Amino acid sequence: MTAKDIRWVQRAHNFEKAYLRLKEAMEMEELNELERNGLIQRFEFTIDLAWKVMKDFLEHQGFDFKPSPKETFRLAQQSDFIDYAQELIDGLDIRNELSHDYSGEKFETLEQQLRDETYPALGKLYRFYASQGGSHQPKQSHG
Repeated sequence: MTAKDIRWVQRAHNFEKAYLRLKEAMEMEELNELERNGLIQRFEFTIDLAWKVMKDFLEHQGFDFKPSPKETFRLAQQSDFIDYAQELIDGLDIRNELSHDYSGEKFETLEQQLRDETYPALGKLYRFYASQGGSHQPKQSHG
């Protein structure tokens, strides 16, 4: 394994941990303010790792590009690795909105989009990384 191989796989393992923690928070019902803040932080960690792993993965695949979060997801879709780049890009926008939400009002307006679009896209990305060898989870048989 080269350093680039190891880098994307190590980051994928970190993404896996972040995603599973986000999943735990997303499955909770009737969040109080502290739990909501925790969910937001877990979401921010997960979406940040999502694009960084993809950047490393694409570089491992031989792509040479100037990485920005949105461009990374667009390139992944243009290269047929994923087909849900817009949901992830919208997730980056949600992250940016929530990082400046000190009253909790923005979360209330963005929560449904996060739950209905961004979170499922992060789940697809989690499964994609696992299918590429970037997971500690055993591969499931489809039989």
